[in-house]
Amino acid sequence: MDQLRDIMIKKVITIDRDKNAQDAAKAMAEHEIGSLVVVSEGKPVGIVTERDLVRKVCVKDTVSSKIPLADIMSSPVIFAEPDMPIETAVQRMFNSKIRRLVILENDKLVGIVTVSDLAKYVRTRSIIDKMFD
Repeated sequence: MDQLRDIMIKKVITIDRDKNAQDAAKAMAEHEIGSLVVVSEGKPVGIVTERDLVRKVCVKDTVSSKIPLADIMSSPVIFAEPDMPIETAVQRMFNSKIRRLVILENDKLVGIVTVSDLAKYVRTRSIIDKMFD
């Protein structure tokens, strides 16, 4: 059975909790990603997404440099371990209504899985299964 470690993104971009919305937007643009794991003392404490920036900063027409990440990040973090079966992770994400799952191993951030990663996995599995039918 495939596990999260087989599909997780290992290079997770993080941002310190004491940063602001503008810092997050700049980091996402620089790394061409749609979310950041927010950390405090190296531990994941939240996730901030482009969607958070749009809904909680832009729509309200507030100054992004004055909005602390703590005010817009999603928290608490829903996490899993790398050896969790992918099917279990899908159910956890569905039940929690989240699009990103933070992967911890021995309380250390080791990866992240997104809905897009799961879609790629399902597509690849489908193609492979058809090849061997």
